Amino acid sequence: MGRGGAGFPTYLKWEAVNKEKADKKYIVCNGSEGEPNVFKDGFILENYPEKLIQGIEIALETIGNSSAYIYLKKDYYKKFKKLLEKLIGNLPITLFEKTGGYIAGEETAVLESIEGRRPEPRIKPPFPTESGLWGYPTLINNIETFYSVAKIADNEYKNTRFYSIGGDVKNKGVYELSENLTIKEILEKTHNYPLFDFFVQKGGGASGEILLSNELDQMVKGVGAIIIFNKAKTDLFVLMETWADFFMKGNCDKCVPCREGLFRIAEMIKKKEIDEKVMEEIFFVLEKTSFCALGRGAVVPFRSLINKLMS
Repeated sequence: MGRGGAGFPTYLKWEAVNKEKADKKYIVCNGSEGEPNVFKDGFILENYPEKLIQGIEIALETIGNSSAYIYLKKDYYKKFKKLLEKLIGNLPITLFEKTGGYIAGEETAVLESIEGRRPEPRIKPPFPTESGLWGYPTLINNIETFYSVAKIADNEYKNTRFYSIGGDVKNKGVYELSENLTIKEILEKTHNYPLFDFFVQKGGGASGEILLSNELDQMVKGVGAIIIFNKAKTDLFVLMETWADFFMKGNCDKCVPCREGLFRIAEMIKKKEIDEKVMEEIFFVLEKTSFCALGRGAVVPFRSLINKLMS
């Protein structure tokens, strides 16, 4: 499975691009990593940049007539540009600095950004594997996926993945552990299991689901983040306001449901007047009519927190 958050099988993407007939194809390594408390891609760039370039080189060899882009959020671009350029050498790989906010990391918004347009999601289909950069078949995977490809090629892959662990923990950081561990097992192995009353946000630091301490016998999904919150110290309204501000600043304002729905959510939270019936109606509209996954994903943290900690 790919490590970009959607869990789509990597081999299917590669096969789809390979089977397309075109005189030119593209590969995009997505290093936008825009969610709060998610920093595994930065960890790979810091510690395993050779593996990243090796994984992209394997993709270039696998997909004929191709060239590649590494799309990096601004701080990663500034920090790792010289190192990556040295590793790239004469390979047909171009570094590209991310434009825009959180939504500029959505796979089709990445394409718009590289093509010099405002980073907004595209209508799918056609999918990037059919018509991506400048209308050519395009493979898009994230940094950890290309890292894993290199590990597989070197016969070093051990069914692991990276986990970003943050929040109210002693040993904050990135850990490479088995992809089959539960959240509880991960926290225990990293000596991060809290001794206080807590709850967890799993998957991402904005769109991740809220779990209670008795719900941790499940595996992490999404981008592999686990954030711990101390119940006694956490103001739930402040936490939700942080999410609302993040989503409002990070969305592209292209579609009405997302733009207006997030505004109404933020409005209720700031007033500390949550009408659960109205809120659920907004969630329904966001889930059913948002143009892209941002609006649909924004529902998850609010609904799970309200239902589990405020109802």
